Amino acid sequence: MSTPQQPAPGTQPANNGKRRRMMTLLVIVILIAAIAYGLYYFLVARFHEDTDDAYVNGNVVQITPQVTGTVVSVNADDTQTVKAGDPVVVLDPADSRVALESAEANLAQVVRQVRGLFADDSQYLAQVAVRQSDLSRAQDDLKRRMTVAQTGAVSQEEISHARDAVKSAQAALDAAQQQLAANRALTANTTVANHPNVQAAAAKVRDAYLNNARNTLPAPVTGYVAKRSVQVGQRVSPGTPLMAIVPLNSVWVDANFKEVQLTHMRIGQPVELTADVYGSGVTFHGKVVGFSAGTGSAFSLLPAQNATGNWIKVVQRLPVRIALDPQELAAHPLRIGLSMQADVNIKNENGDQLGHAPNTVYQTNVFDRYGDQADAEIARIIAANAGPNGGQYSGAQAAGRGAKGAAKLM
Repeated sequence: MSTPQQPAPGTQPANNGKRRRMMTLLVIVILIAAIAYGLYYFLVARFHEDTDDAYVNGNVVQITPQVTGTVVSVNADDTQTVKAGDPVVVLDPADSRVALESAEANLAQVVRQVRGLFADDSQYLAQVAVRQSDLSRAQDDLKRRMTVAQTGAVSQEEISHARDAVKSAQAALDAAQQQLAANRALTANTTVANHPNVQAAAAKVRDAYLNNARNTLPAPVTGYVAKRSVQVGQRVSPGTPLMAIVPLNSVWVDANFKEVQLTHMRIGQPVELTADVYGSGVTFHGKVVGFSAGTGSAFSLLPAQNATGNWIKVVQRLPVRIALDPQELAAHPLRIGLSMQADVNIKNENGDQLGHAPNTVYQTNVFDRYGDQADAEIARIIAANAGPNGGQYSGAQAAGRGAKGAAKLM
């Protein structure tokens, strides 16, 4: 029977000492790591909230017709860029052009008719002057006859005829004054250009002009064409989606943070973001500009009904809107739907969560020129048909001209 080998003297204490040193070193490393993490948490980490549930979002501007028509031209396709005001779709303008020409002819006719009303003012005023002259002559004749009536040089019959002549002249004057008043009621406090009849006809021209101009559909904004569905020859009606334009220079990020991450998050806090398409080598800088009014599940197509009895609590996420630096966005363009990682610095809590979020205004002026062009066309038609004074012939001017004409007759 063999005897077990005994360790050499001094070997076991040496191993125990080495083990103790290793354990002591491990404990020191763990303590240093814990202290470092504690310092990192209290100095840095507790002031940051991050999520990888973030995506690029932006405006998708729909191109829809305002009139019914047949598509005769499509000037842009998917992935192409267009500038604000560029005609992207053109409808057949034949029918609307006929309606516009009819409205323009009606306006020209109405202007000439109203111009005739102002001319009638002068005519009726001259007739009043003539009737006043007739009345004065008849009154003078009656007065002379009454003067010599006592001498018997004038018969009573002649005096009676003279009285009848005065009455007849007075009635003719009253009729002429009534005609003048009736015509002045149609022209008082107005000119040819702003006469109600002319304004009504001009409104029809403006409506027809806009309908004709709307056969050309301009791009409301500068951006990239997407979701083109319109085809040449297609019959479209108002509201039919034809294509979309996405302005990629004004996209933002919707970051979906857990509700427990929102306690110290405020509007205006800085954000650092990275995009999966560029990797961690490209960092975007932005800021929190607003919080959604409800969680994603609350605005979903089928929101959760927690009162059914089988309720299970699920941590909710709230969309937080983050604006990006335009210069960084121009250097590294993003597309709608791309994944992002967002890190919000929540150290400064001076901002608000709700109530004072900045308002964003979206507008376009590409349609303003339609109204300006319509007004210019109306002014041209009025000036061409209103005579030498260009439609500014007023009732007062008509009265003045009528008085001059009456003076020449007297």
